[in-house]
Amino acid sequence: MRSKIIIAASAVIIIIIAVILLTILSPIDPVSYHPPRKPAMTGVLSPNSLLDNVNIIAAGKVDGPEDLAFDKQGRLYTGTADGAIIRITTDGAAEAFAKTGGRVLGLRFDPLGNLIVCDAYQGLLSIDKNGSITTLATAAEGVKFKTTDALDISRDGTIYFTDGSDKFFLDDFLLDMMEARPHGRFMRFDPATKKVTVLLRGLCFANGVALSQNEEFVLINDTFRYRVMRYWLKGPKAGTSDIFIENLPGMPDNISSNGAGTFWLALFTTRNDVLDLVHRFPLIKKLAGSLPHFLWARSAKHGFVVSLDERGKITGSLQDSDGSTLYNITSAVEHGGHLYLGSLTADRIGRYRLER
Repeated sequence: MRSKIIIAASAVIIIIIAVILLTILSPIDPVSYHPPRKPAMTGVLSPNSLLDNVNIIAAGKVDGPEDLAFDKQGRLYTGTADGAIIRITTDGAAEAFAKTGGRVLGLRFDPLGNLIVCDAYQGLLSIDKNGSITTLATAAEGVKFKTTDALDISRDGTIYFTDGSDKFFLDDFLLDMMEARPHGRFMRFDPATKKVTVLLRGLCFANGVALSQNEEFVLINDTFRYRVMRYWLKGPKAGTSDIFIENLPGMPDNISSNGAGTFWLALFTTRNDVLDLVHRFPLIKKLAGSLPHFLWARSAKHGFVVSLDERGKITGSLQDSDGSTLYNITSAVEHGGHLYLGSLTADRIGRYRLER
């Protein structure tokens, strides 16, 4: 009996020591976050199968097409996990366009025809029509970018872009999520002065960027707060920010404008009840941060895109509710009567015909 007590006591001591060590060695310094109760999946958010039979293009020709952009000839460009930028011609052929050496995320064409790229590791880049790469920026206010993420470009060539986190690199975005501290920034790059200006701080993984049709404001996804922020560029509110929409049913990734009053918002995954609960307890998160990532729960396989009007109202949703065709959708870009869908983890691009 005594030996059993000693063994049990030893086990408890070992567990306590392990917990203390994991806490000390944890790479994160988390804070408590109380997410709002997630919205009901009813009305326009009701689960549907509109994306179940989406047309698939470039299957097996791309690896992690996180964002998408079209040139004036209608050719589709996307980045892959190995730092390549792939161009898909109008007849479906895939060809190499450039190689950044990093991880291409957001990309858009500027008024001069240059492909402007947010490379998570290389910074803000400009690529000319021949594939020649110029680095535009790698830091702001003396703080280097860690996850250069998403962008949009105004008609005058001004680039609005985000650094998802100035603490964690892209590979550690889950640590950024668990820490729940605001490491993200939203910035402006002036092509005339080559100057970067920080416009907004305090974002929990600053993600997608989209200008309104009249460029009165720009939207920025505050991913780990389940919301979209609005930064005013014109009018009496110019230079200020507010919440455009909050308490989304999933994690917002990229957002794009169709130029006619509709925003397409890609939701990487639906909300997780366990994660929302764990966010309240910093010690549990600190312990979890020490565990190998393969032990963490996987995101739900649910393809999800919502449309928003310029007042922040959800007007519709497109879903693959069991993720059988597309999931982890990170971008939705309208072009030529179709919605093109990218994913950080897929080997394909979706093409959905829009009803008008």
